[in-house]
Amino acid sequence: MKILLSLVLLAGVAVAFLLSTTNANPVELGADAPPVKAVNHKGETVDLAAAYRKGPVVIYFYPKADTPGCTKQACSLRDAFATLTEKGVTVFGVSHDSVEAQKEFHDKYKLPFDLLADKKKELSKAFGVPSNQLGMASRQAFLILGGKIVWRDLKASTDKQAEDVLAALAALPAAK
Repeated sequence: MKILLSLVLLAGVAVAFLLSTTNANPVELGADAPPVKAVNHKGETVDLAAAYRKGPVVIYFYPKADTPGCTKQACSLRDAFATLTEKGVTVFGVSHDSVEAQKEFHDKYKLPFDLLADKKKELSKAFGVPSNQLGMASRQAFLILGGKIVWRDLKASTDKQAEDVLAALAALPAAK
């Protein structure tokens, strides 16, 4: 019995270690949004600085394409996409997956926005999004307006992601 209890405790410690995140400092509210470039699910280079100049931008980070929570998060934004685009919002999803995995995820769920492949974790580092011990990005979301971070959610929701973004947009002074 003691051996079984020891094994269970050891397994719990191992899981906690693997799921723990590396330290990172997220970009602060009011800071300039990182003007980085990334590759989308089609293999095309996306210039985020150019996107910031066009209007509000939501960049959300998720751990792994086509997993339950990440699918709920993406589909939440997909289902509210018409409302988001009416408000001029451009949406980008980011994970450390490959271009191919992002394309499969994009196509499977008919996502109407770009998914960015951040295999080298450059975008995550620029936004200060930590990775867990398995190398997956933490679930976070940022709203950029005028090239500035105006809202961030460091424990982003899954099925309520679009609702949270729309509430953040409505709370902005310019929206009133």
